[in-house]
Amino acid sequence: MKLSLSPLAWAVNVALVTPVYASSPAQMLDPIRISASPFNVSAQEMVSPATILQGPQLNLNRAPSLGELLGSQPGIHSDTFGSGASRPVIRGQTAPRVKVLSDGSEIMDASNVSPDHAITIDTWLAERVEILRGPASLLFGGSSIGGVVNVIDRKVPTYIPDRPEGALHVEGSSVDQGRASAVELTTGADNIALHIEGSHHKNKDYRVPQWHDSHVNDSRSRSDAMSLGLSFIGDQGYLGGAYSYREDTYGLPGHTHEYESCHPHGSSLHCGGHGHEHEHEHEHEHEHDEHNASAHLRHQRFDLRGELRDPLPGFEYARLRAAYTDYHHVEKENGQAGTRFSNRGYDTRLELSHQPIGQLKGVVGLQTSLSDFASKDGHENFIPKTRTRNQGLFLLEHIQWDNWRVEFGARHEWQTITPDSQTLRRHKGQANSLSVGTTWKFAPEYSASLSLSRSQRLPNAQELFAKGVHFATLTYEQGNPHLERETSNNIDIGVSKHTGDLRLEARAFYNRNKNYIYARTLDQSEDFRLIRYSQDEAQFWGLEAQASYPLTSAVSLSVYGDLVRGKLLHPDRALPRMPAARLGVRSDLNWQNWAAYVSYTQTLAQHRSAEFERDTASFGMLSMGVSYTHRVAQTDYTVYLKGSNLLNKLAYNHTSFISRHAPFQGRNITAGLRIEF
Repeated sequence: MKLSLSPLAWAVNVALVTPVYASSPAQMLDPIRISASPFNVSAQEMVSPATILQGPQLNLNRAPSLGELLGSQPGIHSDTFGSGASRPVIRGQTAPRVKVLSDGSEIMDASNVSPDHAITIDTWLAERVEILRGPASLLFGGSSIGGVVNVIDRKVPTYIPDRPEGALHVEGSSVDQGRASAVELTTGADNIALHIEGSHHKNKDYRVPQWHDSHVNDSRSRSDAMSLGLSFIGDQGYLGGAYSYREDTYGLPGHTHEYESCHPHGSSLHCGGHGHEHEHEHEHEHEHDEHNASAHLRHQRFDLRGELRDPLPGFEYARLRAAYTDYHHVEKENGQAGTRFSNRGYDTRLELSHQPIGQLKGVVGLQTSLSDFASKDGHENFIPKTRTRNQGLFLLEHIQWDNWRVEFGARHEWQTITPDSQTLRRHKGQANSLSVGTTWKFAPEYSASLSLSRSQRLPNAQELFAKGVHFATLTYEQGNPHLERETSNNIDIGVSKHTGDLRLEARAFYNRNKNYIYARTLDQSEDFRLIRYSQDEAQFWGLEAQASYPLTSAVSLSVYGDLVRGKLLHPDRALPRMPAARLGVRSDLNWQNWAAYVSYTQTLAQHRSAEFERDTASFGMLSMGVSYTHRVAQTDYTVYLKGSNLLNKLAYNHTSFISRHAPFQGRNITAGLRIEF
């Protein structure tokens, strides 16, 4: 849908030029509805915490990767891997417990296998990004036990515009000599709508301050994407499809084959010749600095989407999401092809909303998917070819009574993983998830929420069958075919105020996990570890808060922060790569067509480190920005200039697998132009 805002509303939204936690208290736009919720409710009405990025808040914060785009939202971090790949970390959890969706459908790439594999979502052309924090297993299965990121796009048009409409976005950055551009157009006639879009991004190795080399080697990236969609739109709904194509080439910082000879002897790691016991030769210690490691991926996708009102007696609407994916990925060193990954499969999801039964409203849904995953050739062929089938049946209901809203539901799913091996057995399992929650508007401007859930996740192919070296994470991985399903019991409590001068939201959560699956380190030689997927009890708890208040009619002040703790219980030790706590303050100026901001975020030191993990020092990030918008006829023009890490601090990301090889970017100045017509 085309965005058309008054200068004041635009200025209020553009106060979020960089990722922050608090929006301007003067914002008076209509509530944003959550597509990932079958009840089409706003973020304020959700029982579980939700964050939505769209409009100027999204347009002026776009980044090459999804993790980088979302990494400063409340309760969300990023496990960065240079410029080419990063995944969102929600409340200390990432893949395979955080699911990334394309308008409710599986993306089926290889990003769940390793942090150096890019998520094949086009961040430059997304219309909206919805983040559900905490378990979303009822709707999307066990792989969303930690949260969901649902990226809404316009690939399949859902309406026929009165005239052709679209957008053009160009941007340049200084720290990596980055260049990005994106264009889209929607048009139509009679009952047919057509949408075409494309994007391009390219950057060189980015700079870091006080670094042994002024640049992070192999942090360059390039991405090209296009999509063509067509829909038939009638009085009762629409049915449409789209074809998408994407190619990426990006460097792999810290990638080294120094440990090619490492292999396990029982629970011990042996590197080098057999006459050297546990000793490791150092003649190739810096060999990776001389190598050029990169990943090349090609991703083709066919989407089918539709919605129909009054499809059957007793039902209000039906919603269909289906997709077929053909994904290929090859890793190269000095131009020579190494390990090849592929993933072919489909995902189908059907939701039916029944007519009210008294005060009870709800949906019943069915989801089924098939994935054929393979890795071959090269040294990192550590997962056998597998076929994963998954089916899920779910029910979600809600009741509205005075100032109370109650939601409850259940999901049952079946999973079968069949390895292409004569020595490995097929793994079958079932999982059940239940939840109940409520929101209570206990005062005119205040509401409170409580959510209780029991979510289950079945082990994936990597956790069951991995066997071999994985250079991206500097590990030798050993799967465990005897793993059982994982169960998480969760509680989430929140209070919020979304109207009036003072805006605030505060949340606390606690998760207790039984049979938590994690990579247990058995032995280590220098930076290389022997890991085995194991199970134990674990717990996570945390806090998230934000508040904003207008100092004058044009100036507002915001404060924000988050904290998460995760550990194993037996034995009592920290889990790896837990995000550090953050605190921040921000001031916004909004006057006529102008908007400006200054923000400072302090990330605290992380001393609660896992075994064989280094502590991370605290650091502060200063950001500033200014923007101007102008409307001519039916076209909006936006020009912006922003700066990040303006103090040029050397900072390490504790959630990253390659934190010491690829620190955060140094001082960066970004300039951009967006035109919407």
